[in-house]
Amino acid sequence: MTYEEHLDEVTTLITEIYGLGDQAAIQMVMRAQADDYFSGHDDDPSICTLERAHQDARDVFKKYQ
Repeated sequence: MTYEEHLDEVTTLITEIYGLGDQAAIQMVMRAQADDYFSGHDDDPSICTLERAHQDARDVFKKYQ
């Protein structure tokens, strides 16, 4: 998946797993992105997998809730 698709998947997983609304999940992912949490993903698209999206959703939720 592309970098943008990965961010979308992380956002979707946060809404599905943690029951947040779309806007709250989007803002959480945007804060993580602003903190360069996803910078490695942009540099290496092979990181952008469904398995990694699940890990990132957990990490982003814990750090940015």
